[in-house]
Parts: sequence; structure tokens; C-alpha cells
Amino acid sequence: MTPTEPDTMDDVDTSPPEKRIGDRERREVDAHLRQAHDDGVLTLGEYDERVAACWAARTRSELDALTRDLPDPRPESEPPPAVRESGTSGRKSSVGRAVGVTLVAVALLTGGRVIAADDATAIFSSRVVQATPQDPDVEVGVAFGSVEVVVPDDARVTTDGTLLFGSTDCDAACDGTGTRDVVVDARGAFGSVDIVRQSERNQDRDSGRDGDDDD
Repeated sequence: MTPTEPDTMDDVDTSPPEKRIGDRERREVDAHLRQAHDDGVLTLGEYDERVAACWAARTRSELDALTRDLPDPRPESEPPPAVRESGTSGRKSSVGRAVGVTLVAVALLTGGRVIAADDATAIFSSRVVQATPQDPDVEVGVAFGSVEVVVPDDARVTTDGTLLFGSTDCDAACDGTGTRDVVVDARGAFGSVDIVRQSERNQDRDSGRDGDDDD
């Protein structure tokens, strides 16, 4: 008796590929996310991340994942809930939308990467992050803000990422000397990233104290 050959067709995925979506679907989800932020359901950071992922999405399932835990969208004619703090809600919404637009542009121009980073994210603020020998590589994001990255004195720094309408200052730390390779991945827009060695930062702080003493 000839043994029966196994049916290998069960292992083949014959389902049709998921259809791609366009800007109309992205705009609908963008409006849903904006409502959730205005209603206080999403924080500013959550809104920033989701709206960038929305405009980088390519399929319906990617969009659905962004709104699965949100309340159903309100009709456009329905007014938003009462303002929790007088005089502040409008400004917060305007800031959120401004940051959202920036994040969308950055996400589209940097391959869908979100500004939120592992080590430091500065949105309308300034941050300082320290690279350590145990974790030398640094990932930062910036939008209308600044980040100072402090690296060890023996660091040999290379930079990566895309910073639109901004600047990365890395004079001494990127001069090619040093024995410890450090990569600083900086992404965002309308901001600055300053990379300095620890000794440089100490000198600047000492100079500042000396200036105060002279006064």
C-alpha cells in the first residue's frame, strides 16, 4: 500500500491580501483622534503618537487599531463637552493640533517614524539626556524644543535620523576621536539637538559659575 502524502495546501495562506486605504480614511480617523483629545480621552502624548501612526498607515486594520479603545465619534454638529478649565481648553487644543500637524509632516518625511523616542522627547520644552557606558546609543525626538545629549569623554559620536528645519550641534564629540562608538539618533522638526562630551558640559557649567561670581 502506498502511503498517503500529506496535504500541504492547508499550510498555504489563500486569503486575499488586505486592501490599502487612502487619505479619505486617514482624515476620518484623524478627526476621531482629534475629538478624543479635545474631550480629554487621549493625552497630548497619546494623540501625537496616534495621529502620526494614522498618516503612516497603509491598511484598514492599522487604522482600526488606533481607535479600537476610543468612544464612538460625535456627530460634527454636536458641541464638545463643557470646558474643564476656563480659558485653557482652546489653547491646549490649538497646541495639540499644531504639534499633530508637525508630527504628521515628520512621520511622512521620515518613513513613518514617530517623534516620541526611547531616551528623551522634547515638545515645546528642553531636555537633557545622559549616555552611559552601559547604554551608549541614544534616541531623541524634538518638536519646537531642544535636547542636550551628554556623552562620555571617550565617545566617538556619529549621528543618524532626520531633523527638519532644525539643527544638530556636535563639534568636539563628532571630531572622529575617541574609543567608544556612540550613535545619536535625532528625529523631529523645528528644534535643536546639542551633543557634548561630559568635560565640555562641566567646563560650561564652571564658566557660568565664574561669571556669576564676577557679578
